[in-house]
Amino acid sequence: MDRIVVRGGRRLKGTVRIGGAKNAALPIMAAALLGDSPSRIRNVPRVADIRTMADILSALGARVEFPSPHEVVIDPRGLGNPTAPYELVRKMRASICVLGPLLGSLGRARISLPGGCAIGARPIDLHIKGMERLGASMRLSHGFVVARGDRMRGGEVFLGGRFGSSVLATANVLMAAVKTPGVTRIEGAASEPEMADLAEFLKKMGARIGGMCTHSLRVEGVRRLAGASHTLIPDRIEAGTYMIAAAITGGELELKGARPDHLGAVIDLIEAAGVSVGALRGGLRVSGAGRRRVVDLATHPYPGFPTDLQAQMIALLTLCPGISVVTEKVFPERFLHVPELNRMAARISIEGSSAIIRGVRGLSGAPVMASDLRASAALVLAGLVARGETVVDRVYHLDRGYENLEGKLRKVGALIERVG
Repeated sequence: MDRIVVRGGRRLKGTVRIGGAKNAALPIMAAALLGDSPSRIRNVPRVADIRTMADILSALGARVEFPSPHEVVIDPRGLGNPTAPYELVRKMRASICVLGPLLGSLGRARISLPGGCAIGARPIDLHIKGMERLGASMRLSHGFVVARGDRMRGGEVFLGGRFGSSVLATANVLMAAVKTPGVTRIEGAASEPEMADLAEFLKKMGARIGGMCTHSLRVEGVRRLAGASHTLIPDRIEAGTYMIAAAITGGELELKGARPDHLGAVIDLIEAAGVSVGALRGGLRVSGAGRRRVVDLATHPYPGFPTDLQAQMIALLTLCPGISVVTEKVFPERFLHVPELNRMAARISIEGSSAIIRGVRGLSGAPVMASDLRASAALVLAGLVARGETVVDRVYHLDRGYENLEGKLRKVGALIERVG
């Protein structure tokens, strides 16, 4: 099993190119099943989750090809199998987003309950509720969600949940609605940039969608959709991770392709911590040379501070003098990285859904174990600044969402390598 070895103490300096958004790519790949001809998707990151989604689509009968490293072509004309198998779906949460396209294309679906990172309870009740509001028959049987959609009609759907809007539930209901007769109104819809990118792709296919980038979507069902070509937006979580990498090492990075308009809350809070962030043509410049300051923050659905950068931000705050408080409002149990950071001499305690961080003068390298995708990144970032050597185990989590993280960091000065 691969591990990543980091030797801390090097300031990062140089340029990092930000890749396409994984969290946009996965539902867009699923949406390609709705067409009656092939779709071509560009700027696709080379990460494990993309390969998993490709395998799921292939198992359903679609033909999936990668004509170049960052491009995928999906031909849905062989689609016929409504079952997404456990051995594939268990690998990632986003597998559930084939539910809507299967109902829209085949009128039926049988999908294993999804897996993914260990970041707390993530029920699919909003997915089921949304499909039922459109007239689908939904039941759970032997670990599978079994759905029939032969009586689906447009309807009123509310998707606000206990912890805010659900991105995947919004994507699923939207994809089911675009070929459902009548008009569907989705209230409490997620408004993340990745959702807007999905809606843009669906419109290119011929869908009729109003209210993009808002919490209220209006969908007028159409009889058919055609394949389309689309270039993915840049990955705001990857961009945020490298912003924090510059900050934690006191370095300076130019992030080519980063979208400031997608990173407002991140920029605001990183600047509050004493980091300088400036817009460049086609990207951002981040300098961590300033004096660090404590920050209190809470994660929220977009446009709030993203839960997917919470672990990385905690790694930075371990070195900010004073006491910072980070409250997790999206996945309240998402703190499995905290004990590992404490192994590196951080001083963090958990009180309910909040992490209390008492800044220390320095971190100490140690063997640590990744619990999920973003925790992996946080431990690597901590290793960049820790004294001595940090060994991060179970980095297969990291490979699900970051393309060549160690290679990109090495190019800007980090002492980092992957070992078998």
